[in-house]
Order: sequence, then structure tokens, then C-alpha cells
Amino acid sequence: MASAPSWRRRAGLRLCAAAVILFNVAFCKGFVEDLDESFKENRKDDIWLVEFYAPWCGHCKKLEPIWNEVGLEMKSIGSPVKVGKMDATSYSSIASEFGVRGYPTIKLLKGDLAYNYRGPRTKDDIIEFAHRVSGALIRPLPSQQMFEHVQKRHPVFFVYVGGESPLKEKYIDAASELIVYTYFFSASEEVVPEYVTLKEMPAVLVFKDKTYFVYDEYEDGDLSSWISRERFQNYVTVDGFLLYELGDTGKLVAIAVIDEKNTSLEHTRLKSIIQEVARDYRDNFHRDFQFGHMDGNDYINTLLMDELTVPTVVVLNTSNQQYFLLDRQIKDAEDMVQFINNILDGTVEAQGGDSIFQRVKRIMFDAKSTIVSIFKSSPLMGCFLFGLPLGVISIMCYGIYTADTDGGYIEERYEVSKSETESQAQVEESKEQQEPSGGESLLPAMQEPKNVLEKKKD
Repeated sequence: MASAPSWRRRAGLRLCAAAVILFNVAFCKGFVEDLDESFKENRKDDIWLVEFYAPWCGHCKKLEPIWNEVGLEMKSIGSPVKVGKMDATSYSSIASEFGVRGYPTIKLLKGDLAYNYRGPRTKDDIIEFAHRVSGALIRPLPSQQMFEHVQKRHPVFFVYVGGESPLKEKYIDAASELIVYTYFFSASEEVVPEYVTLKEMPAVLVFKDKTYFVYDEYEDGDLSSWISRERFQNYVTVDGFLLYELGDTGKLVAIAVIDEKNTSLEHTRLKSIIQEVARDYRDNFHRDFQFGHMDGNDYINTLLMDELTVPTVVVLNTSNQQYFLLDRQIKDAEDMVQFINNILDGTVEAQGGDSIFQRVKRIMFDAKSTIVSIFKSSPLMGCFLFGLPLGVISIMCYGIYTADTDGGYIEERYEVSKSETESQAQVEESKEQQEPSGGESLLPAMQEPKNVLEKKKD
């Protein structure tokens, strides 16, 4: 049994830890401003990084501590970007002016421009976004030393080399649209590394994967589309968010679906094969394919509405929701290259798609997944949400059924009563014709049908 002093010491440490946590939360919150209706008129003098949230939103509550850390970090490094948050439900008119359609929505507001943040909700990624968008649209590289520094810091970046030209105007237009994703620089030919070979000037280059690619208008088409396709490294770690972003590239995505916690040979082998193809066959496939690996099959199963075994390789066409699978395991890099070539020449049958049948299947799959997830997370809530409506519908159906049955019986009974009355009237008429007329004899004859009708009604 613990002694009294040790118990008090542990209790004191817990209280100190709780006080430190509360202090940190309060301290971080001090660098995030709560915005109101006056923000609309006062914001244009500064650059603002704003989170639009709803008090009831679970994702917003999860983002709150990260957002407080963003505010503290931006203040500590002396950034000109101010960090704030606005309750979009209380100031819905302002939120709608900025095009807020979901929660949380993160925007960087710079003068009359508003840039949406669509990256991972981590402190480092949000701060990187703020630095990139708040700075110059096209950053100059005045020296080779600066060029080397940028290469070490950014895994992917674009460079315009040359003077004023129509290509530069297209480059500026593309940068104004895509600055939310990547960095754009400009340099003279003397600053570019010696290993870079340019056949003509001016030129636009992308540096990534320890090499470079030159934009070719005839082969690559529109400059903005080319930049959108090339803004990712050739091999990436894929998650649900990144897979959604890769859909804008128009490329096929070859993914090794593995369990990263599993260190068995088969899991590491498939990942190595995809990395090898991405590296050694870059010139062959980089225009059409993106390569990577995904940890676990939960997301991919939901996407494909299928149950993939792990480990495996799947090739996704995110533009039309088709996918390609082999009925066997990939042996080596050459086998994977053959699989890719067969996809390109159409000899591998595509599965899935966005046909009407697949859309109906998607609706049914999503409904089933939602119901199952509700019952797994909260069985009582699931019984209440689905059992109560089913019970009400059952009672309504029973009431409608019994009402129809009773109505038919009453109607049938009425028809029988009507026919009996008519037959009785005919009998009385025949009696009247046979018997002599008289007041006393007429009264019972007239009252009898009435008595019969009253008895039938009873």
C-alpha cells in the first residue's frame, strides 16, 4: 500500500500536468482570433488564414487543437499571416460570400483573392500552405546557391527559364490557379544547373525525383493541365485524400496494397517492385501512370465495392472509377511492366466503371455500409434509428389493411340490406294488390319496411 506522502506527490504531479495542459490550450487559443461581422470590412489590410467551422461539427472539434498550434507557430516565427476562425452558422452570410459549403473550410484571404486549402489537416501542411500562398506568386532564383537550397527544401517545384514571352504569361496564369498545390519559380539560364539541357528557350521545367522534365506543348498539351499532372512525385504514399487529388491528373494509379506493420517478404516485395518500376521506367510511364503504396485495404475496398486480399496490386483509373486486377501475384518488375503494357493496349479487361448499374450498386453499397457502421459503433442507436421507423410503418400498414377489410364488410352488408329491402317491398306491393284498401291495413304495411331497415341498421 502506498504511503500518504507518495500518494500526495502523485496527485500533485497530476494536478501540475493538468494545469500545464490547460495553460497551453489557453496560451495557444490566444493567437487565434474569433472573427465576427466586422471581419468583412477590416480584412483587406492584412493576409488572413481563416477556419470556417460549425460548433456541432466533429471534424471541426478534431481540428481545433491543431488550429491553435498553427496560430502559435505563425506568431512565433513572425509570419505576416494572421490566423482566425469564424462560426459559419452564426455568420452564414459572410461564409456564403466566401463559398463555404462544408465544415471545416480553410481559406487564405489575400486582398480580393481567396485560396482554398485542400491538403491534409496537419499543422506542418497548413503552415506550408500559408507560406506558399501568402508569398510572391512567382519567386525569383537569383543564384545557383539559391537554386540548390530550393531543391533541398521542395521535393517538387516548377521553374520558368527565359525572358518575357507568351509562355511566361501562360505560366503566370497557371501559377495563380495552382499555387495552392506547389511552388513556382523563375530563373535565368545561367542559374539552372549544368546537367539541365534545354533545346529551346523559353522553357518550363519541373524538378522532382532527383531529375527534371521539360514541358513540350505539342506532346503535353495545355500548360496548366501538364502542371496539374506533374505536381506529384512519381512514387507516393497513397491515402484517401491523395487518391482523390490524383484524380485531377488523369493518370492511372498503380498501387501496392500492403500492411506496413507486416514485415513479411511478400508485403515488402510488392512495395519494392512498384518502387523499382516507378524509378527505372520513369521515362516510359510518367506521362500515363502514378505509382505508390497504400497501407491497408479498408479504403480501397470501399472504393471498389470489393474485398481485396492483402498484399496485392491494383491499377485505378480515377477518372471513370475503373480498375484492373491480375488473377495472380506479380512476380517481379518485368511482370509488372508487362501488366502495365497490357492495360495500355487494352488486353486487360477493366472492372467497375460509372455505368448506371455501377451507380445503383454504389448507392446500395453505401447504404449497407452506413447501416453496418451505425450498428457496429452504437447498436442501441441503430435499433432506435431503424427499428422505430419500421415499427411505425408496420403499424400504418396494418391499420390501412384492417381499414380496407372493415370497409369492404360494411359495403357488402349494405348491399345485402338493400337487396333484402327491395325484395320485401315487392312482397308488400303484391299484398296490397290482393287485400282491400283501408287505412288500418295500410299502416302496418308502410311501417314494416321501416322496421326492417331500422333492424338492419342496428
